[in-house]
Order: sequence, then C-alpha cells, then structure tokens
Amino acid sequence: MRGWIRAGLIGVAGWLLAVLALTPAVTVEAQAQFGTNWTAQFFNNTNLTAPAVATAAYPTGINQTWPDGFPRDGANNIVSGVNNNNYSARFTTVQTLPAGNYTFILTYDDGVRFKIDSTIVIDDFQGGSVRTRQAAVALTGGTYTLTVEYLQITSEAVLQVSWLVGAGGTPSVVGPTPTPAPIATGQVVRVRGLAVRTGPYIGASLVGVARPGTQYELLAKNNSEGPFTWYLIQLSETRRGWASGRYLEVAGNLDAIPFQNTIFDQIDGAPDIGVIGQTRSVMNIRARPSERTALLGQVPWGDQVSIIGRTRQGGSDFWYQIRYNGIVGWILAGFVRVRSGFIDAVPVR
Repeated sequence: MRGWIRAGLIGVAGWLLAVLALTPAVTVEAQAQFGTNWTAQFFNNTNLTAPAVATAAYPTGINQTWPDGFPRDGANNIVSGVNNNNYSARFTTVQTLPAGNYTFILTYDDGVRFKIDSTIVIDDFQGGSVRTRQAAVALTGGTYTLTVEYLQITSEAVLQVSWLVGAGGTPSVVGPTPTPAPIATGQVVRVRGLAVRTGPYIGASLVGVARPGTQYELLAKNNSEGPFTWYLIQLSETRRGWASGRYLEVAGNLDAIPFQNTIFDQIDGAPDIGVIGQTRSVMNIRARPSERTALLGQVPWGDQVSIIGRTRQGGSDFWYQIRYNGIVGWILAGFVRVRSGFIDAVPVR
C-alpha cells in the first residue's frame, strides 16, 4: 500500500471563498505550486490524539516518498519516534495568496483531510487505496493557513501537496470563520520557565518550555499523576504539550476544559522488540514515567528487562518502559545498561 498526501494551504487572515467540487484529478493547463515552510506534527495513533511524538519541517513543500512507512523530514532524515504503521500527522503552512480561482489537489493513501483556515475543503480521512481528489476554491486574496491531516495505516507512504492557480470552475461563497475565544488560559508563575512535556508526568519527554508573560490556551486537563492537575497547552502555532498546574495561574471556565487521556494510556500492550536491559540497582516499577504514580513492583539488581518504550530529556533517555515478569511499567533509564538490541529502535513517548 502507498500512503500519499498532497496538501495545500491554511490561512491566518483573509477571506475564504468557497469549495465547489470534490472530484478525481484532471489535467489542467496551469503551473503547480507546492508552498513553502510546511511543518508537521506526528502522532502514534490514527486520530491525531495529542501529544505529538515528533515534529518535522518541509521548507520547500510536501513531495515525499517513504518506502518503509517511516516518515522523513524535508531533508530526507527519518523522523525519530514515529511508528511506520497506524499513525497520523498534521501538516500546516501559512501562505500569502493573491485573489483568484485555485484548484487544490491531494493524492494520498490512506486518508486525508484538507482545510483552508478552519473550513474543511476535502474530507476523506479513512483507509483505502491510492486516490486523488481536487477542490475548486476562489480566494479574495490575503494570508491563509493551510492544514492537511493525514492518516497512514500500513506499508509505503508518500506525501505530496500542490495547487493550481487560474484553474477550476465558479466556486460558491464561504465566509471567513472567526477564531473562537479560548475556554481558559494559563500563565507561568514562580519559575522562569515551565517544562512542557508529551504527557502529564514529570518523566515524559520534553516538548519545549513555557515562559512567564504569555497567556497559553488550556486545551485539556489530566490529573493521573497528582497531586497537581496538568494542562495540555498550546505552546506555539505548531506545538502543544502538557504543563503542571502547580506553576500555572489559570483563568477562565476550568470546569469546561475536557479531561483527556494521553499516549501513555494506550501503550501498555506494546510488543517486545528485542532490546534487553540490565538493572544496576534495585528498581521500582512505576505505572507511568513519574515517581508520583503507582508502584507496580520491583526489579532486583542485575536482572534483565525488555525495553519497549522510552522518554527523552536533555538529549538522553530519561525513563524506560519495560516488561518484567508480566508487569509493564516504567523505570529510570539512568540505572539500566542496554545489553542487546538497538535502543534507537525503541519508540520515544
């Protein structure tokens, strides 16, 4: 199977005038454009559920072929931490486009959803064979945010995106969609920088740092670590992650913020991949990568464990997800020696 994605534009400002058609690709006498400075977030699930496990840049457009399914960035480097099957991705770019009729063309396998600003132009987010869709859109000119949400089920993947100017029919009019106000916001207090992580745990991988003086939108909440609630925050236009409420001054309707599970709640059944570690201390096995979570058992000094997941911080492995005597949990990576297997093949969470 080949996964193809050809994506077009999303805009921050400007008027969007409409979607006319969603039809198979046709030959059009027009110059194809691919856009610049695309960025992508990757998720090791098929529904774009946060947190993202990796990000990548595509400065000259999306025109990628990935024979083994593992995604590459714009320089053709493998994007670390992403599965080769059953993953999803969100590609975005901001483009300034003159007024005119456009034909946006997406070729893909397995599924894709394409938006201009917040208006869905093509929606085919499901499995299937390679196919091409196009949509005629009239733009009044301005700056647009283009978003492509991509679904990869299995085997080969190819990402491509383009659009044609001066092509297409007479689209119907779709007015601009206003950006809704955030339900709640948070501002960093008492620290100069607050770690933002892939999950609501002090041992989850580091995504970035939130700084004082900025109001961050609170997207979801989770209190599985305790005693403080963690919030999923919008760190930047393309990055989001979890930050401890201990260092956030929050405002807004906190009761309306939805509770959200994370990737850490989905991976306890991860398979063994042949990476074996040996403990250099008596190790407590925790339910999640944090000493504040439930104690599941212990590994004696010198015993071997199967390493099936890991988190990263400061360029080094931070916690290992292990399987030991039927228990799946997390131990600190600093007290484990890798005895066999390729540690870089272990997924980063």
